[in-house]
Amino acid sequence: MRYDGPSVITAAQLRAARALASLDQRALANLAGLSLPTIQRMEASDGVVRGNVDSLTKLIGALEAAGIDLIAEGVASAGGGRGVRLRHAAVKAAPVDKRDRRGRAGRA
Repeated sequence: MRYDGPSVITAAQLRAARALASLDQRALANLAGLSLPTIQRMEASDGVVRGNVDSLTKLIGALEAAGIDLIAEGVASAGGGRGVRLRHAAVKAAPVDKRDRRGRAGRA
């Protein structure tokens, strides 16, 4: 079964959402439980992403888990158009300095 409407997510939204979440295509595929070629095909779509319901559900669930809110056409926003929003920034670990107090590199 294929899902062709109502409009859920566009290819432009998908690319923007992936960039906001700092995910490459392979990371998104892993997070969504989809293949890399499926993500590539979805991003290459013209307009609305088409796919089977299960794949679209997994994709949207993965984006939401990464902190992405999808903004549909006509939903209250400054421009009134489609978009994406980052709910929260991912916490990144601080780099570990392996130097001792004298500035010498530590042992691994």
